[in-house]
This record gives sequence, C-alpha cells and structure tokens, in this order.
Amino acid sequence: MIDLLAHIATRPVRSAIDIGCGPGNSTELLQARFPDAVVAGMDSSADMIAAARVRMPGTDFAIADISDWHPAASFDVILANAALQWLPDHAALLPALMARLAPGGSLAVQMPDNLDEATHRIMREVAADGPWAAKLADATAARTPLHDAGWYYRLLAEHGTAVDIWRTVYHHRLAEGAAGVVEWLKGTGLRPFLDPLDGEERAAYLRQYQAAVAQAYPPLPDGAVLLPFPRLLMVAVR
Repeated sequence: MIDLLAHIATRPVRSAIDIGCGPGNSTELLQARFPDAVVAGMDSSADMIAAARVRMPGTDFAIADISDWHPAASFDVILANAALQWLPDHAALLPALMARLAPGGSLAVQMPDNLDEATHRIMREVAADGPWAAKLADATAARTPLHDAGWYYRLLAEHGTAVDIWRTVYHHRLAEGAAGVVEWLKGTGLRPFLDPLDGEERAAYLRQYQAAVAQAYPPLPDGAVLLPFPRLLMVAVR
C-alpha cells in the first residue's frame, strides 16, 4: 500500500477518494500521503463504513458500489486498494474509473494476484471435498481472475497519458504459523467459502483448511510461517 501511494506523482492533490475503503485503514494512509487534500471513502459494506467513520470521524464516508458509482465531481486521485479483484469486466471498469479523474489525476490500484497460490488452491480443494460442496459451488467464481500486466498496461494506456505497472511478491512472516495464515485470509479470500456455511460447517471447513495449509507452508524454526503474497499494482495518469 505504501509502495503504491509512493508512485503517485500527481500534484497538487486537492481531492482524493478511497474506493472499497473497508474500515478506513487505507484511507488513513491516503490522507497521510496527501495531507492537504479533501479525502473521502466509500464501500459497499455498511459495517465497514461504520468502522471507517469511527476510525476517521472527520472524513466523508459513504455506502456505495464501485460498479455503480457516479460521483458528481472528478478527483485528483482515486485509490482502489484490494477492491477491484472482486469486480468483473475490468475492460469496462478501469476506463470508467479513469474517466472520473480530473485531467492529470491518478488512478492507483492494488490487487492480490494469488489465486494460483497454495492458500487459494487449497480453498477450492477443501470446498469441493466435503459435505458443503453444493453450498460452495459458486465460491470460486467470487473473485475475478486477473489478466497479466501487459493486458492492464495496454488498456490503461488507451485512456491515460502515463502508466506505471508492476508485480511484487511480498513475504509476510506470520508468528502464529498455519493458524495465522487462516486468520489473515478470513476477512478476504476465505469469505466466499465461509459465508454460505453455518457455524458447524464453517468450523469443520476451517479445520480441514488449516491442516492442509500447515502441510503446504512448513513452519520456520521458531514456528512462524513465511507467506508469499503476490500483488499487481498500477498507477495510471489521465
């Protein structure tokens, strides 16, 4: 996230918005990066917006859907941190977001690119191998598979004056081992697999998932796990 914000060269930034802001942690970083800007946030989850309003009480947060977002004014910076991977049709979505920038404004996007990692492969395998298989038949389609960097570069270059795009594998040390991996993913990648299940099913799914994760990610000597996490990042200037 800090790497992404550091690549935004737009100046001055008078207005900025964090779309898919969650509980406001990324909005805080956006405000810190551009302290003189009027910063806003939006998310489709009422619970997330409630948490964001507590976190940043002086900031304008709204409940809204990115795919049906029609702001009254343009922005100097639009930030989408770990949000657009949940939405389909990037060929239409990204140009629409670029159109909501002021001239010279920047669209900054970070998306997890980890659907082929063991963490997510195991999610799909456990979903298909249990009494919950019918309930989870659609879970694997919840996230949009990403295109490669070249595809995004070509798309954004058609609608902007400059594009900076890169892929980074971050390695996160999780002191709790496999249990830490599960906790890390409960609020993100695991959500489509857990939400359709009842309490007992959810607990059983997580036990089976954690056991497989422990096999895929052997612990370090101190019991921690080093979790590779690929991310695709891009900044496009209108």
